[in-house]
Amino acid sequence: MKKSMKKSLALVAAAFTLAGAFAPTLAHAEGANLPVTVDNEGTPISGGTLKVALVGDPFAGVFNQVYYSTGPDSDVIDNFMAVLYGYDENFVINDTGFAKLTFDKDNKKVTIKIPENTKWDDGEPLTIDDVIYPYYVIGHKDYAGIRYGDDFENVVGMAEYHEGKAEEISGLKRVDDWTLEVSYKEFPAGMLQAGGGVSQFMMPKHVFEKIPVAEQLDSDAVRKNPVGNGPFRVKSITPGESVTFEANEYYYKGKPKVDGMQLDVVNPSTAVSEMKAGNYDIAKLSSDEYPTYADATNFKTLGRLQNAMSYIGFKMGKWNADKKEVEYDPSRVVSNKALRQAMGYAIDNAAIGEKFYNGLRTRANTTIPALFKDYNDSSIEGYTYQPEKSKQILADAGFVDKDGDGFVEDPNGKSFTLKFASMQGGATAEPIAQYYIDSWKQVGINVELVDGRLMEFNAFYDLLKKDGDVDVYQAAFGVGGDPNPINLFGRKAAFNYTRWATEENDKLLDALGSTESFDEAFRKKAFSDWQKYFTEEAPVIPTLFRNELISVNNRVKHYDFKVGSTFDLSEVELTADQPVK
Repeated sequence: MKKSMKKSLALVAAAFTLAGAFAPTLAHAEGANLPVTVDNEGTPISGGTLKVALVGDPFAGVFNQVYYSTGPDSDVIDNFMAVLYGYDENFVINDTGFAKLTFDKDNKKVTIKIPENTKWDDGEPLTIDDVIYPYYVIGHKDYAGIRYGDDFENVVGMAEYHEGKAEEISGLKRVDDWTLEVSYKEFPAGMLQAGGGVSQFMMPKHVFEKIPVAEQLDSDAVRKNPVGNGPFRVKSITPGESVTFEANEYYYKGKPKVDGMQLDVVNPSTAVSEMKAGNYDIAKLSSDEYPTYADATNFKTLGRLQNAMSYIGFKMGKWNADKKEVEYDPSRVVSNKALRQAMGYAIDNAAIGEKFYNGLRTRANTTIPALFKDYNDSSIEGYTYQPEKSKQILADAGFVDKDGDGFVEDPNGKSFTLKFASMQGGATAEPIAQYYIDSWKQVGINVELVDGRLMEFNAFYDLLKKDGDVDVYQAAFGVGGDPNPINLFGRKAAFNYTRWATEENDKLLDALGSTESFDEAFRKKAFSDWQKYFTEEAPVIPTLFRNELISVNNRVKHYDFKVGSTFDLSEVELTADQPVK
């Protein structure tokens, strides 16, 4: 191990054994020796206020399913919006959610049936029009969000509506007040997965139809007074700091057992001490600090494999707003595949996962999270730590240090410095970013942080979305319930922040989205073919698979963290007036 790596790793605690941290009567998550459910002793009180710490950067304040683009905003939305449909432990859609879905593979149709006589939290009726309306918002020419892409264009008639050639979306058939039939151009197996092609969105049409689509993103209905149909109703918002909720008496599963919830943004540096002090009931604490709270007595930590991963991305173009697709620029220095590959082999992600994250994160071999065992191709080794191979790849591609300054010039003999964007967050953010920079410099690649410092969360993603002055960035993504990468790396995906696109990538993604993918053998091969190609091209370097952790105070009677669980916040009961200290 290089001296620079040893120095960085010394900044955090060494790895440790997780076994035996909790009572053996608790159910355990695969991939980490942590429970996925907890039951605490005590008799539930009547009501009470659940106190939740939103650990990390301030939320941006975009509180609407079709407009938000950051994790913190999504975490807030989850409390006042119900999911349209439920899913099992494999993310396969089932009947446990708000709506019941029927799939007609032969006719490429999905029928969505919502329960009758439910209400929004403002007391107004919720009908199938509130499920139809988001299609017209997302497909509208003035839509300012990032959700329009291949999944929505797959709806029959959506492209024509989006282009202004039709006033109606022909593939949407309103059967009655509670039923919608959606017709699709293609019907891949991913349609059966949560987030795999069937829209998950609902919007209170009675609120938004009064607001022009071009003005919705910045409207009070999104920023200040969101209306939902979840277990809680938004009572007040302190921008970027906190949200106060009250129980929603109109919730379709019944009014929550607690009176309300207080959600506060908490800095990662103080989150552990806040939980130990008994100031909060629930917090998603960082795995890099697990040794500091593994022995906590007033709360227990649950864990599960996450359908997400971290990665190093390369900015290779811009977003063409007119065409609604990425515009790849082959002239950028990071558009040279050899440079990207060399940077992948220069970093030791296995050591980072072990030392910085106490083994709760592991080196990623591909960009399909390991949680999806049937589709992550384990035969692909990915980018392991091989600095000498990194140097050889650079030399073979013409990246040579011609002026003797220790850094290579590009194949045309021009010197370059890559601008690296990385986010603030937790004690390990800076040492990890510095380790990557040092590792790249060790093989002769000159890299510097954008503006010489780590970036705030929202500023970071604003830079990526607007294709600012950045060459390399460290980020993470979640894949929902469908590992199909088209919404992350497709040509028409606004989330494709690399702005990389090729005809071969289009072809391989088309195979994953074809009707033939209902055949399991075809689907597995299509996933494997894409991963092999994507790994070779390296528009991103996958770094770490992760376990998601959540800590629960001992006054919470029961909490279930399993993927596919039907447990929700309306069922939470408290056994004391205040969190246990």
